Amino acid sequence: MADSTNPKHKEGPVTKAIEQQTAKLPSDIFLWAALGSMGVSLYLQATGDRKRSLFVGQWAAPFLLLGVYNKLVKLEGSD
Repeated sequence: MADSTNPKHKEGPVTKAIEQQTAKLPSDIFLWAALGSMGVSLYLQATGDRKRSLFVGQWAAPFLLLGVYNKLVKLEGSD
């Protein structure tokens, strides 16, 4: 397992800046964004707009992954 104190494993300045900004966001924003995209996808599917429904429905997974990343940054912090 990698040691986070090892200088070889330090994050760059861009990553640190992104982590500092995303840590300010509440984690539930990402959950609500995922649920919202699923709801919009369901609506589009019901109205017959299948292509847009599939496109918007695929946003849920990235929103949830961003939420996990956000939670990890809050728990572990950045370098």
